[in-house]
Order: sequence, then C-alpha cells, then structure tokens
Amino acid sequence: ETQPLTSKKDVSDCNEGEDCKENGLLVRNPKSALRLMEDGNKVHPSQGDKGDAAQISNGYSGVQSSVPCNGMGELIELEDRETWSKKIDFLLSVIGYAVDLGNVWRFPYVCYQNGGGAFLIPYTIMAIFGGIPLFYMELALGQYHRNGCISIWRKICPIFKGIGFAICIIDLYVASYYNTIMAWAFYYLISSFTTELPWTSCTNAWNTGNCTNYFSKDNVSWAPHSISPAEEFYTRQVLQVHRSNGLDDLGGISWQLTLCLLLIFTIVYFSIWKGVKTSGKVVWVTATFPYIILFILLVRGATLPGAWRGVLYYLKPDWQKLLATEVWVDAAAQIFFSLGPGFGVLLAYASYNKFHNNCYQDALVTSTVNCVTSFVSGFVIFTVLGYMAEMRNEDVSEVAKDTGPSLLFITYAEAIANMPASTFFAIIFFLMLLTLGLDSTFAGLEGVITGVLDEFPHVWGKRRELFVLGLTIICFLGSLATLTFGGAYVVKLFEEYATGPAVLTVVFLESVAVAWFYGITQFCSDVKEMLGFTPGWYWRICWVAISPIFLLFVTCSFLSNPPELRLFDYNYPYWTTVVGYCIGTSSIICIPAYMVYRLIITPGTLKERILKSITPETATEIPFGDIRMNAV
Repeated sequence: ETQPLTSKKDVSDCNEGEDCKENGLLVRNPKSALRLMEDGNKVHPSQGDKGDAAQISNGYSGVQSSVPCNGMGELIELEDRETWSKKIDFLLSVIGYAVDLGNVWRFPYVCYQNGGGAFLIPYTIMAIFGGIPLFYMELALGQYHRNGCISIWRKICPIFKGIGFAICIIDLYVASYYNTIMAWAFYYLISSFTTELPWTSCTNAWNTGNCTNYFSKDNVSWAPHSISPAEEFYTRQVLQVHRSNGLDDLGGISWQLTLCLLLIFTIVYFSIWKGVKTSGKVVWVTATFPYIILFILLVRGATLPGAWRGVLYYLKPDWQKLLATEVWVDAAAQIFFSLGPGFGVLLAYASYNKFHNNCYQDALVTSTVNCVTSFVSGFVIFTVLGYMAEMRNEDVSEVAKDTGPSLLFITYAEAIANMPASTFFAIIFFLMLLTLGLDSTFAGLEGVITGVLDEFPHVWGKRRELFVLGLTIICFLGSLATLTFGGAYVVKLFEEYATGPAVLTVVFLESVAVAWFYGITQFCSDVKEMLGFTPGWYWRICWVAISPIFLLFVTCSFLSNPPELRLFDYNYPYWTTVVGYCIGTSSIICIPAYMVYRLIITPGTLKERILKSITPETATEIPFGDIRMNAV
C-alpha cells in the first residue's frame, strides 16, 4: 500500500534507498530517485506485474504517472490533488448528476409507452448488464488515474485521446440547450408568485379563441380544437413559438428568458468556480431538495380523485410488448442516459476521491438510487395524469400524449394550478425542477473544467476562476439560439441529435479501449490496487463483451431508425435531420482526427507508430507542461 502525501503518519528516519517525509513534504533519497528514473524509462509493465513498478506516494505507479524532474536528474515534489471534503459530498454530487429532469419526464413516458410494468424487466436487465458496469468502470478509471477526460488517455491508450476532446464538445452542446429548459422553469417559478396562477384562465392577453378552461365552474365541453390555458401560456407567453415559422425563421430573442438564463449561469458560476470544495457543499441542497418535494407531491397526488387510474395505466403490464425490439432499445437507451457515463463527469468526480475509496460500493449505491428515483417519479407524474383524466372525463392515454418538457410545463403545471393551495405547489414544483437541473449542470461543466485543467495545468492550473468564467460566458452565448422565439425547436434538435448517438459512440470506444487495448487484466489489477479485491468474472465479462455489445446495439438501432421530429404543430423538414447528424458528427470527428494526428507525429515505421500509440506513455515521453504537478 502506498502512503498518501497528506498522511499524518510520521516518518522520522530515512533509510538508505527509501523515501521519507519532512514537514509534510515528500523528500526523495538520491538512490531511490535514481531507481525511479530508471523505472520510468522502462516499458509499461506486463499484465498484473505491477509489483515491479516503483510507486509514487500519491497512488500513481511510476510508469503510469509522470515522474517530473528539473532537468538535472533530480525529482521534484508532487502537489497533492484536491479531494472531496467528505465522502457524502461525492455521493450527493454523483446522485445529483445522475438524477436530473429526464428522470421526471422521460422515464414515466418511456415506461407506459413500452408496456407499463412489463417494461421494468428489460429495464432491469439492461441496468445489470449494461448501465451499472459502465458506471462502475468510469468511477474506477477516474479514481485510479486521477485525471480528467482528456489527459487520462495517456495512461490508458494514447491514440484514443480524441475521446476526451469529443466529450468536452458534447458537454458544451448539452450546456447550450439544457440550461434553457431551466430558464423556462425559472420563468414559471417567477410567474407562480401570484394569488392566481396565470395559466389558469383564458382572459390573458396571450390567449386565443380556442382557449378552453374545462376546470371552470361553467359546463365546458372539450372539442378537438380546444387548447388549455396552460398550453397557451407555455407556447404563446413563455416560448412565443407563434412568432417563429420554424428553424429557418427563428425570430427574435426573448429578453425575459435571456435574463432568466443569465441568472442561472450566475448561480452555476459561483457554485463551481472554486472546485469540488464549494460545489460539494451546494449539492447538499440541490441533490436533497428534489427528494423532499417528490415526497410531498407523491402524497398530494395520491389523495387526488382519479389518481388510481393513472397508477393503473402506468404499471399495467403489456407482456406482448416484450417481443418488440424497440422496447429493449428504449430500455437500454433509458438506463444509459439516466446513469450518464460518457460525459466525463464520473471520471472528473471520481478523480477527486481518495485513492482507496470504495468506488465499487459507490457505483452500486448511486445507480440504485437513480433507478428507484425514476420509478417513484412515475407515480408522482401518473397520479396527477389520472386526476387530469378524471376532470376531463377522458382516458389517461389521451391526457398523457404530451412528452418531454411539455409533460411538465403543460400537463403537470395545469394539474397543479387547479389544486387547493396551487401557488404553494407550483413554487415548490418549479424549484424542484431548478435544483434537478442545476446539479446536472454543475457536473457537466466540471467534466470540461477538470479535463482542460488537467491537460493544460501550466496555462490554467492557477487560473481556475478565470477559466470557469470564460466557459460559462461561452455556454451562455452558445445558448442564444435557444432563447429565440423558435428556440424550442432548436432545443428539440440538439436533444435528439447532438448528444444521443455521439455519447453512445464515445462510450462504446471507451469501453473497447479499456477492455481490449489497455487490457481487462491490467484494469482489474488497478481496481485491486485501490480496493484490495479483484472484480469477479461477471464484471469482466460485462466490460469485455456485454457492455460494448449493449452500446453497439443501441447505437445501430438509433442510426438505422432516426427519430422523426415533431414539436407542437411543426414538422421538422428533412434538411434538419442532416443538420442534426452534422452537429453530432462534429464532436465524434475528434476521435479519428486525433488518431491520424498521433500517428503522424509519432516517429518510426507504421507498425512502431501504432504500437507506441496504443501503449501507455512512459515518464520520458510526456512533456513537462502536460504534467499535472507543481515544481518547487
């Protein structure tokens, strides 16, 4: 076992050939230093042969971690990496990242659309053999190598370093539209501070002649052309999509949403600018508050008339659905996007763990909490849908037509508006949506920040606050297209094409690189070095075969049957599909581009270049500027 630099253990004697500590600083014995330098020039140790590699005291092996020198053959002191203040900070951060808006609107919809209770079978199978092993793998990689999504590939398989750059681009795409959805929620929150919620009546300036309030005391019949006041508030007051003709004519920018988004990015900046020490405290609120609100809404929903109809519709199994391939595809996609590997977040968060932290236990706990939250959220949503069906005197299937954000901002908002104490429930509901989104935004940006700071420490290592400020400004400017009157169309396009297939491809290549190039034996040896035990055959089989096949299956299904996009009354033209694929490809192109670049700059014959490019770099091959350490 290696001794951390921050250890309180006193080392009073310096024996020959050994290292010691004085005043908390690592001091190298000259002979020990010479031995380390020699070991650093050796090739990467064979599988399972880690005992021969010299160990640096912060948990890095002498080969896989860079051994810096001052140019005179002398080793210099290593700066200890920042760690979480408490273990619970890490757990709450990971749970807050994994549990997001998608758990509330996407899982309930996907579940009832694919067989209700029967859907839980493929969902559980895909979680056990696909989602959780990938989740565990990323946590273990980040914790062992203690690097972000870019520089970690020097220690795994350098030719795949383009994966890190692709992840950063994907995260920026997500930030450009995900925070706009939170801006919508913030607009609703501000509008909720009234005695009568503005989406309860048809007497407002934005309402049309088709507005029909079936909750009014008058006997009102619901016709095919009828539009609820909640839908008109969402489409004509918040989004103002009637002022846009589609993606080819987005219209002007909504100044109200722009101010909402500006405030959200201000909150995000001051939550993450100092690192995990500050964001780890903020998630105590943003990760726990949604569970309190979900419980309150669940109790309230269960007491509404007609709630049982919604629950029955949600869970009634349709066993015939299990024979349909698309149900299994949806189950795989849902568990994958719910747990969220491939965005660089798990690598970044785990890299701030202590070296011997039990990430295996963390993976099981956080992934279980995430899946259970998705399931419970279904009850919160469908008890209210059952109530809506009772009030409209319609089937739940007719009420549950809205999907995505519309399910929250139209259907659920309308149900809340017609409950007793509607103002109170509206405020806490939209506060819950904000907190669900905020910690996911913290996580996504931290994936980029950690990746860039670890890759360019000599440039940004001491300028984190400045870099985070620049990053938030870039994300805000990148969101302007989604703040236009046709911004909802842009959000839908990005959600379907910019992240889905790109992230699936990234994680597929990542799992192949780790299991087949870095080597499953070597990876399991790393896990044993951290945790004291080797992953069993189940995990090995999942990492080597099942998880890559799982990812390939979902990716091919998506590419072979791209979604036909439609939002409100707007059908996306064919050219938008081409634009969507171009956006998704713009991140993935980094991977083959870097492979070509790597082979060009590597000296030797083609065979030698390939061998060097797939072999973890030794200390002598890494330039000093790329070493994530500070000299003294």
